[in-house]
Amino acid sequence: MEEKRLAVLSVIVEDRSVTERLNAYLSEYGEYVVGRMGIPYREKSVSVLSVVLDAPPSALNALTGKIGQLPKVTAKTLFSKF
Repeated sequence: MEEKRLAVLSVIVEDRSVTERLNAYLSEYGEYVVGRMGIPYREKSVSVLSVVLDAPPSALNALTGKIGQLPKVTAKTLFSKF
């Protein structure tokens, strides 16, 4: 069994039409989600999400990849050292 890592997934959404698919991906990996915060930045017409996860690196990479492939979405993950 792969060891879990604590990570923060940062997501910037430039087109809200992908929100349903984004939430579906987050739900798919919901067992690993510790918490999430979403901030609509209306002045820039974007939404910014921070998602804290405790998951195996393979799951973190898979989720980041799926979200990052959505149109007009940027996703990056910061991994803890422990």
